[in-house]
Amino acid sequence: MTHADDSLRTLPARTLGIGRHLIEQLALGVLAGVPAGVASYVFLRLLDWAIDLREQDAPWLLYFLPVAGFGIVAFYHHLGGRAVRGSNLVIEEVHQPMEGVPTRLAPMVMIAATAGHLFGAAVGREGAAIQMSASMADTAARTLRISGRMRQELLVAAIAAGFGSLFGMPIAGAVFALEVQAVGRIRYEAVLAAFTGSLVGAHMVTALGGHHAVTPQLTLDVDVWTAVRLGVAGIACGACASLFVWVTHRVKDTLRPIPYPPIRGAVVGALVVLATFVVGRDYLSLSLPLADAAVAGASVAAFAWLGKLLFTAVCLGGGLPGGEVTPLFVVGSTLGASLSGPLDLPQPALAGVGFVAVFAAASNTPIACTILAAELFGGGLLVPAAIACAVAFVCSGHVGIYSSQVVEIRKHNR
Repeated sequence: MTHADDSLRTLPARTLGIGRHLIEQLALGVLAGVPAGVASYVFLRLLDWAIDLREQDAPWLLYFLPVAGFGIVAFYHHLGGRAVRGSNLVIEEVHQPMEGVPTRLAPMVMIAATAGHLFGAAVGREGAAIQMSASMADTAARTLRISGRMRQELLVAAIAAGFGSLFGMPIAGAVFALEVQAVGRIRYEAVLAAFTGSLVGAHMVTALGGHHAVTPQLTLDVDVWTAVRLGVAGIACGACASLFVWVTHRVKDTLRPIPYPPIRGAVVGALVVLATFVVGRDYLSLSLPLADAAVAGASVAAFAWLGKLLFTAVCLGGGLPGGEVTPLFVVGSTLGASLSGPLDLPQPALAGVGFVAVFAAASNTPIACTILAAELFGGGLLVPAAIACAVAFVCSGHVGIYSSQVVEIRKHNR
């Protein structure tokens, strides 16, 4: 019997296996995407309510941030268990399934993150979305007795669905979920589940009436000299990401001698309140108006990026949950705006590049962030973002905000 004859005999079995795997991946994507989209919609509505209430009707709520910080950290300390690990726990379960992502993580992070923003904590929101999505997906996996490879693929789809639905960027969300697991390798095993989950999640948010901010379409023609200057911007973005990680860890180390974690939350809350008397309230909560001003070409303080970096690092270092992504978007866009003059590049375009490049370096996801730039600001920023994200990633040292990432890139350097 020839090899060709043998291949023909096994073709039906292989085709059946491929078809089964295709259906599995689609089903896992839908299973992750639908609840993630619903959760993101509810969470976005809660955030809008909390931030609007504090900024417009009750600015005095900020002065209760020390009390809120104590309560939020106590909430996690006494009831969270493994949930305290947050997004790192999700990545750990993708790598090596153990006890699973706790069901209580979803409501806990939604409540805690909303409370943090209500009182002005300078944290993000993507961490909450990813954790909610993963918690609900893993609960479904246990209920349906999904285990092994399929459970890992479901968690990848959940990461994609959480990110894609919250930001309304489904392609970047899917690639982020595939890229964030390991530094130096994109894992394709769950590629269809990730894209399905992210697309379904994003569609659910819009179907329920949610909306995302409209961003300007940016463009920048790239010649050799422009590429060199974008490379310089990428170096600055990589250094900025490393600084953010370093400051966050230093805050944690400084507060560690305080034996009762809730007191750490109260301390950082008090520090934030005191800092607002010096620099104002621009760096509280998400600080999206700063990013909007940067990409619109409006005037932005030269060191606004540093102010937002410090506020967020202090809050996260003190144990307040929420996430880092949106604050890093603000840090990057304002850094880009500050660099536009010295580098003689248009502020809106360089702010857009910084928007994604700092996060690319901090999360070790340069490809996802390049796609994010195109989804957010249009294809005209694709090449500039690719240059800056790649350089920022290389210059960051591959030490990022997710400590559970497997660093495989080192194997190629031996």
